[in-house]
Amino acid sequence: MSNHTDLPSNNEDSTQNLGENTDINLNQNNIEVTEEIHGIDAEGIALDNDVAIEEFFAPSGNARMADDFRAGYVAIVGRPNVGKSTLMNHLLGQKLSITSRKPQTTRHRIHGILSNHEMQAVFVDTPGIHRNEVRAINERMNKAAVSALVDVDLVLFVVDSDQWRDDDLLTLQKLGETNLTVVLVINKSDTLKDKGSVLPLIETFNDSFDFADIVPVSALKNQNLDRLQEVIASHLPVAAPIYDTEQITDRSERFLASEIIREKIMRSAGDEVPYDLTVQIDEFKDEPAHTDPKTGRPRKACTFIDATIYVERGGQKAIVIGDKGQRIKQVGMDARKDMEQLFGKKIMLTLWVKVKRGWSDDERALTSLGY
Repeated sequence: MSNHTDLPSNNEDSTQNLGENTDINLNQNNIEVTEEIHGIDAEGIALDNDVAIEEFFAPSGNARMADDFRAGYVAIVGRPNVGKSTLMNHLLGQKLSITSRKPQTTRHRIHGILSNHEMQAVFVDTPGIHRNEVRAINERMNKAAVSALVDVDLVLFVVDSDQWRDDDLLTLQKLGETNLTVVLVINKSDTLKDKGSVLPLIETFNDSFDFADIVPVSALKNQNLDRLQEVIASHLPVAAPIYDTEQITDRSERFLASEIIREKIMRSAGDEVPYDLTVQIDEFKDEPAHTDPKTGRPRKACTFIDATIYVERGGQKAIVIGDKGQRIKQVGMDARKDMEQLFGKKIMLTLWVKVKRGWSDDERALTSLGY
């Protein structure tokens, strides 16, 4: 899980040349002849060497940071199902936060880290802020979203291009209680048949709040995201990177694995299993490459993951498992594929489905399950 940048190819060439010419006598005369032939002075050689060494040991490989490098935390907030997770994933160029067409898919705060030579933005993808706190889990999701506004440097307030709802107003009221810099991101702007129709919406929002910037985008189609990155960078403080520039999240692989499994179930089961399910990772074991002691055959490195899917009712368990186990089998195959792509290693995944009645409204159960 890294944004690795390849080292300059001449490092390998230089090493090879040095090995082939170990008998060369590097006396002063040889250096002077070389300087006359190539027109390079000794100070220039030393400077180039210093730059090469600095780039080699830089966290992101050969990328040099700008003198006015900027870094900070950026909260992504908005009502449920407005595209916050999709926006973060496409800004990162990496699927990190799970998505589905169902509202309130995101339940936890998830940090995604975008680094380039000019800035590092630590995005905080939050659950959607909503009014109906029916159960304890809804209350905790709202608290997680609101608490994300503490100690951030910038807020991206995401709204739908053609819809304005009460939960949008609720989010705006929460933002009005802070002194934070807020950028309005009007998502799904590609769905508008008349692009001019977004102007009244911008005027409405401008009358409601003093936004630092307003940026229409299409997160799903990567439209205007470069402009959004420029706006984000302009509002972050000048500072050193918060995380290693190759890191893309501060969340563990165990957590990401559980989220991937949950996404696959939500996408597969549709409206049959709404929010009454959660996933707990029981075992996450890395096994290095080795020779099987029984067969003598080499075995590739592999990560073994055992996970339990908890639902609240017996009928939901049957739905998750599916006819003759076909649904849970497909969920496992799809989840394993995503994990192997994200983690960059072979995965062996075992899934179990159990009933845990009332877990979503049980404070102790929520805490034990990581909420």
